[in-house]
Amino acid sequence: MKIIDGGICAAKGFTAGGVHCGIRKSKQKKDLSLIFSEVPASTAAVYTKNLVKGAPLEVTKRNISDGKAQAVIVNSGNANTCNANGIEIASKMCECVAAGLGIKATDVVVASTGVIGVPLDLIPIEKGVPKLIKSLSKNGSDDAAEGIMTTDTVKKEIALEFSIGGKTCRMGGIAKGSGMIHPNMATMLVFITSDVCISGEMIKKALSGDITSTFNMLSIDGDTSTNDMVTVMSNGLAGNKCIESEGEDFDMFMKVLNTVNVQLCRMIAADGEGATKLLECSVDGASDLETARIVAKSVVCSSLLKAAMFGADANWGRVLCAIGYSGADVDVDKIDVSFKSSAGRIEVCKNGSGVVFSEEIAKKILLEKEIEILVSLNSGSASAKAWGCDLTYDYVKINGDYRT
Repeated sequence: MKIIDGGICAAKGFTAGGVHCGIRKSKQKKDLSLIFSEVPASTAAVYTKNLVKGAPLEVTKRNISDGKAQAVIVNSGNANTCNANGIEIASKMCECVAAGLGIKATDVVVASTGVIGVPLDLIPIEKGVPKLIKSLSKNGSDDAAEGIMTTDTVKKEIALEFSIGGKTCRMGGIAKGSGMIHPNMATMLVFITSDVCISGEMIKKALSGDITSTFNMLSIDGDTSTNDMVTVMSNGLAGNKCIESEGEDFDMFMKVLNTVNVQLCRMIAADGEGATKLLECSVDGASDLETARIVAKSVVCSSLLKAAMFGADANWGRVLCAIGYSGADVDVDKIDVSFKSSAGRIEVCKNGSGVVFSEEIAKKILLEKEIEILVSLNSGSASAKAWGCDLTYDYVKINGDYRT
């Protein structure tokens, strides 16, 4: 397995593009993206568990109920959520792009991201689709990644090359997400493409199986979005023997999918609204996997700890506090805590109690851009990781007038 260029266009048969159509006021910002597979692809998706859902999620769920899709259309600048005509608009977006591509509307995934509760005007999209289709290119991943950004400050994309059954295969992904992220399945928007031949049933199993250890372990601000969705499309053009059951080939597909998802999680956490630092909490020695996950996510979700990390303050008591209210069944008298970064590692807690450490060295460690919070529960062999970011003044500035 190796990292390659190309993003969502790295896999055979996929092209992508992005344009400005007029949804967003700034003509300098792309607001409409398209991903296209030259042949129908096995497709699976997971969606937010927020009871308030964007209309595109409902339409996508209906369209891919047969486990197939061939295109994805996404707009930014408007979430198409809580709108009386939302389903109609999302459906027409599918029809519009399908007509231009010569495919079925029911083979289109549709997604939207942006402000909630503002009507989405279809006219700019209808006018922009011909230009969008024309923009499709094997080099279009970058433009598509830009077109789905809202408060993101950087594009998020990755691609990997690997082998299954002696055939060279590829998988790529793009994501958007910076705020309103506390998933109960996924993150804001993630689109993954692959040329592996895999059945609809197995791709669904792969995605649902990986979510619990990746996107469900990511939190920026504790708010679960209405439009969270992760979609995987795999068109089979790599020519491998089709994966229709568990085994060595499926395990390899899962390994690559996990690698893509973990890297996208880290990119999203590092680009949290107003963030200056990526936080990764690694928990080991848990009695079971669920306990490890609960503890890890509780730590990265703590507003007090996130604020301390912003200030490079080794306030380890906030780690124990977050573990204590997490609901996990742990022996607090066995917990060890250390902080680690490229500047070194320092132990701050042993057996649930503080140890003497250098505040100067701790501060140096916590001033780095990526911080690891290492928690040992010393009660078993299970482990888990969670990702988040620090909490800064800019988070409030960004969200204080986000709509206006």
